[in-house]
Amino acid sequence: MSSWGPFDAIRGLRPTGVIPQVTPVRRLLPDLPASADPYTDAFNALEPLRAQIRPGARIAVTAGSRGIHDLVPVVKAAVDWLTAVGAEPFVVPAMGSHGGATASGQLEMLAGLGITKESVGCPVEATMETVVVGTLEDGTPVHHDALAAKADGVLLVNRIKPHTDFRGPIESGLAKILAIGLGNHAGAASLHAGGIPSLGGAIEAAARIVIAQGKILGGLGILENALERTAAVEFVEADGIAGPAENALLQRAGSLLGRLPFDELDVLVVDELGKDKSGAGMDTNVIGRCWVHGIPEFESPSIAAITVHSLSGASHGNASGLGLADVIPARILEQIDLRVSYVNALTSGAGGARRSRLPMVMEDDEAAVLAAATMCGRRDWSELRLARIKDTLSPNELMVTPALLTEAGDRFDLEITGTARDLTSAGRLGPWSDA
Repeated sequence: MSSWGPFDAIRGLRPTGVIPQVTPVRRLLPDLPASADPYTDAFNALEPLRAQIRPGARIAVTAGSRGIHDLVPVVKAAVDWLTAVGAEPFVVPAMGSHGGATASGQLEMLAGLGITKESVGCPVEATMETVVVGTLEDGTPVHHDALAAKADGVLLVNRIKPHTDFRGPIESGLAKILAIGLGNHAGAASLHAGGIPSLGGAIEAAARIVIAQGKILGGLGILENALERTAAVEFVEADGIAGPAENALLQRAGSLLGRLPFDELDVLVVDELGKDKSGAGMDTNVIGRCWVHGIPEFESPSIAAITVHSLSGASHGNASGLGLADVIPARILEQIDLRVSYVNALTSGAGGARRSRLPMVMEDDEAAVLAAATMCGRRDWSELRLARIKDTLSPNELMVTPALLTEAGDRFDLEITGTARDLTSAGRLGPWSDA
């Protein structure tokens, strides 16, 4: 039996009660836009760049740390297209301080997401070195990845979607991967240091300063639907990044965002948290919690207690965002790399202050859920509004208790997909399938 250090004191601590059985349900989402072939869409979208590419030009193609469903085929399409027109592409990580703020850590993260020399067909190069290409009005330096700065051109690739920390005309997308992702640790830290309320404006200004250097060719913006599948791949000219063209794609992305089908929950059980799921570990737009000083909280959904039960392997120990949960099982303590997690939290500034806290720790999955139910304010557990999801990328596949199942029966957009079963077995969360 492994030691949990001071948390050994919670062994055997188990709230009393019986969690109602849960039944799998699915939210029906008809007529979702979807790309039949993201590789071909990305390849064809780059045609407007042809006149700008000279033979032998070294072009850096970005790849971030998010779990984008079709990241590999889109990046490969960019590499293949650039090669076809005579360029010499290479991939660079664009993920700020992730990967423990080391080049090797960032290469490891990309490999975990499927981005390797073999999968995309070109070298993958990384450095944490930057060059300062300008300053914001307040004197904040604008850092740019040294490899990208030496290249003949840079092609951005990123998903465009609402940010987890702030609202503005530009949120997560091409400007962000340029200003923060390619800013590496130094750049991400300097832009975040001003606080989250000013981050959107800082990203826009920093992105425009880098674009003014003349090497940004444009970007491929990936839009995903509510099932986290590619809805479209759009090319944005360099002068449209951090401007109206990117804002228009952000508006489309916001209309496609997946959300929980219930506005009020007593307990939300989240199987897995991770940087590949969201920059905040869990998408704040899904769980309705921001917890950043100076940023208003969401009006919905309202969730009394959240449990998280594992870190994703692709996070490599980065537990950023775990503080958004209320209760966790003790085995997560063995998955956390505190140094990697704290580097990310410190780089995020105000975005890391509350989210890096450790939730209440219980002995196992069952005890964690029992603790959450005990503290959610619901006296009669037969009326407990509990839902389970795999992660915040998958809010449309749930397991729900009878109180929510009754509500689901009255809705045209929810269908029952399995039979009732116990949420936990031998202290662990049970399987999702009936098999």
